[in-house]
Amino acid sequence: MVALMIQGAGSNVGKSMLVAGLCRAARRRGLTVAPFKPQNMSNNAAVTADGGEIGRAQALQALACGLEPVTDMNPVLLKPESETGSQVVVQGQRLTTVRARDYAALKPSLMGAVLDSFNRLRARHDLVIVEGAGSPAEVNLRANDIANMGFACAADVPVVLAGDIDRGGVIAQIVGTQAVLSAQDAAQIAGFLINKFRGDPRLFDEGYRLIETRTGWRGFGVLPWFAEAGRLPAEDALDLPKVSQGAGLKVVCLGLSRIANFDDLDPLMQEPSVQVSILRAGQALPGDTDLVILPGSKSTRGDLAFLRAQGWDIDLQAHLRRGGHILGICGGYQMLGRSIQDPHGLEGPAGTEAGLGFLEVDTQMVAQKRLTRVSARHATSGAMFSGYEIHIGRSDGPDRARPFAYVEGTPEGAISADGRVSGSYLHGMFGDDGFRSAWLRALGAQSSGMNHGALVEATLDRLADHLEAHLDVAGLLALAR
Repeated sequence: MVALMIQGAGSNVGKSMLVAGLCRAARRRGLTVAPFKPQNMSNNAAVTADGGEIGRAQALQALACGLEPVTDMNPVLLKPESETGSQVVVQGQRLTTVRARDYAALKPSLMGAVLDSFNRLRARHDLVIVEGAGSPAEVNLRANDIANMGFACAADVPVVLAGDIDRGGVIAQIVGTQAVLSAQDAAQIAGFLINKFRGDPRLFDEGYRLIETRTGWRGFGVLPWFAEAGRLPAEDALDLPKVSQGAGLKVVCLGLSRIANFDDLDPLMQEPSVQVSILRAGQALPGDTDLVILPGSKSTRGDLAFLRAQGWDIDLQAHLRRGGHILGICGGYQMLGRSIQDPHGLEGPAGTEAGLGFLEVDTQMVAQKRLTRVSARHATSGAMFSGYEIHIGRSDGPDRARPFAYVEGTPEGAISADGRVSGSYLHGMFGDDGFRSAWLRALGAQSSGMNHGALVEATLDRLADHLEAHLDVAGLLALAR
């Protein structure tokens, strides 16, 4: 029935983590709580129980609330396909693709859907905790805003502004935000908090008091750096560690320019017998790599060109000659084939691109996106696992006679004749403990026996504990109206 909004004094200040922790803290108080983000820009998406897609961060926040994710939790999702254009997903379904400069004209028509989704959540729960996008200080975007103050004022939701002290200049972040906001927007802000402090928080006492004095806003605390944040799915690909802490099997993921659903890697990154590296632009594939993962992509042909520009196509050929393995997931699977056909220009200019040719399959882009959760059986090991599909391409060819998996008895994906190149549309496979163990065993590594789902749940609990220890959580929740 009531709501509270966390906005950021800048991008990547930790809003998603703060909302997840507050959601878990509120749930532990016996409240029914739901997350909400009016507008998100991310290629890391989750398939919802009601057959749509939302940002992966909102799916994690739903988990913190003990809820199945639904499309109302993120009614507008922008999925960048190029430097200047994004696919627009409204209430879980693709609406259109627009250039950034044209999105401003579209935004006024989206506020109705945003408020409808918010009101449905508010009617079903005791509390809704809302996450902003970017920063309200971007006042050049204030007209027709649906993500920050435009939404907060339209729905009359009180705002707490979070600043990131780790990047420096946090006093200017918060005081400067107040300075550029209109009086109406500034009045919507009820307080502030400081995130990502390293060291002794008491060293910031004077700066904290200065912010309170200059803004007149109430401070809700200084939150030290949460060291376990890496165990939770990252919202931004830039947050991915370059190298995981494990040692043994060497897995390299190609850091594509439009990488999507990269949380597929999270469970592997927690395995002590696996070292996962993200290969960045300009870097060569290490010669001692055991497995290369071609991840999902929001622009398959565009990222295939990016891959070739790095020389990774040549590196992959050498990797296979050395006896290495390759796994392509979703867009990565499409790249491994002989061709990618996009006759209607669904992901960029219409046309056909030659694939890497490591799998005897061809892909055609079709307008209807496949969004579904699945239960599958791995063809090679027989291990069952749960996953999801989120793609517009359809792939077929001779190597489909050797499927990667079976979904309800239907072959899915493809494996090369020598068994060293595999492709699948199924995301989330490594989150299944049994499948991950079987997969690693086939590559000569041992799983730790980790229960990844339990690890994420325990980390959410420790995140809530962390917030309770350092922030005035009771005061924050009391602001909601």
